[in-house]
Amino acid sequence: MRIYFLQQWFGLSDPAVEEALYDTPLLARFVGLDLGVDVVPDESTILRFRHLLEQHGLSARILETVNRILTERGLMLKSGTIVDATLIAAPSSTKNASGQRDPEMHQTKKGNQWYFGMKAHVGVDAETGLVHTVVATAANVSDVTQAHRLLHGQETDVFADAGYQGVDKRAENQGKQVAWHVAMRGRASAGHWTRALFLAR
Repeated sequence: MRIYFLQQWFGLSDPAVEEALYDTPLLARFVGLDLGVDVVPDESTILRFRHLLEQHGLSARILETVNRILTERGLMLKSGTIVDATLIAAPSSTKNASGQRDPEMHQTKKGNQWYFGMKAHVGVDAETGLVHTVVATAANVSDVTQAHRLLHGQETDVFADAGYQGVDKRAENQGKQVAWHVAMRGRASAGHWTRALFLAR
């Protein structure tokens, strides 16, 4: 479980986190491994454990539990949320058991480049930068259509990049008591919002 947390915190793949446990004694100590005595789980073992969590829908429950603990300890203020989305590329090859592409994956264009895969829509606490909500969709799903799913309901302000223009006029967001702060096209990204908020503190 602690290895899984390291993967999420540092964006490490299965082989990368195995290597990190060998290379960084501090990470091995956090996981509870004594490199002189214990066997480090290999990337296949880490992969199987991660898939087990996903199959039983436990990843979302773990995130909810962590966020509840952080909130109880006053480490997540929940007064503002930054929403953003990122593409997750997947192999476009059809060389699998069924000879077909994964039906949950789709193609989309960003700028002048085409991508095939999924999209992670993320809600982040504006004060601490901690993720409180993650929604996965096909890559061709528009960012603005998922904004309402990224709110926890207690925020007063929501910050977003230009891809979310018109979000406050969408039916699913009518009646929400939040102030939407959406960047003008070509001006700022959600990452810029994060930096601006930290500079303002």
